[in-house]
Amino acid sequence: MDVNEAIKDYLDYLDVEKNRSKATRKSYARCLERFVRQTRAQSISDISEGTIRDFRVYLASSNAGLKKRTQSYYVIVLRNFLKYLNREGKEAVSPERVELPKVSSRQIKVVEYEDVERLLSAPKGSSLKALRDRAILETLFSTGLRVSELCSLNRFVNIDRGELTIRGKGEKLRIVFLSERARKAIKEYLDKRMDAEEAMFISISRGKEPKVLGRIIPRTIQRLVNKYARAAGIPDKITPHQLRHQFATDLLLNGADIRSVQELLGHSNISTTQIYTHITNKELRQVHKAFHGRRRN
Repeated sequence: MDVNEAIKDYLDYLDVEKNRSKATRKSYARCLERFVRQTRAQSISDISEGTIRDFRVYLASSNAGLKKRTQSYYVIVLRNFLKYLNREGKEAVSPERVELPKVSSRQIKVVEYEDVERLLSAPKGSSLKALRDRAILETLFSTGLRVSELCSLNRFVNIDRGELTIRGKGEKLRIVFLSERARKAIKEYLDKRMDAEEAMFISISRGKEPKVLGRIIPRTIQRLVNKYARAAGIPDKITPHQLRHQFATDLLLNGADIRSVQELLGHSNISTTQIYTHITNKELRQVHKAFHGRRRN
């Protein structure tokens, strides 16, 4: 069977049977196309343990320039593709023969709360762009939204309710909540809007007479977060996803249980949420205070 035909069938399977998002399909397609291009595989029979091993050597090389976690993602995609082929009764390498590389556990670094407050207060003035930027920053910190989820928000919702229904990864729905400051910032921004654009957050042109350019894109949000982080004098690199981390750690530090934080973040697996616990464990501080160095007193 032609390998490109098999890949198309697999991607369609992800759409129809697994209900995966368009972003997931695009990401899987990119990984599998790179495998085919690098190994020059033309049929399923060309996907052997040897070609997979050579591809992994390539991924780990300086020519590929990929981080360990990205290399692991490629292998996961390839394994899932092989599982599909086996399930469909195709003659292919068993996915169990492809071992996942060991990847060090993720470490989350958070900035000081005072730095976060300076960042949220960095947009100055009453122009539409300044009001938009303030609303974006407050919404990110209040909800823990992924940047793609923020970009997909529409304006015609009841802000007074203080909650939003989000369609996240895997088309899963969840509820997120707006703080009083976030509600106020969004209202001030929307009251300034004179356009009929459906998007809640829009791209705005530069110049004395700024124009609405349509729905905002993730790259624009990344740039504005970085811009205001510098304006706030924060030395660490700050990204929109960093505010998602701050949202989670702020909840845990103030006593929220990890299952609730998992729901608010839209994590399908609790292990993903547990990356935050190493920096929010108050009990460890108490243990250290009570037992460390007692013989020195």
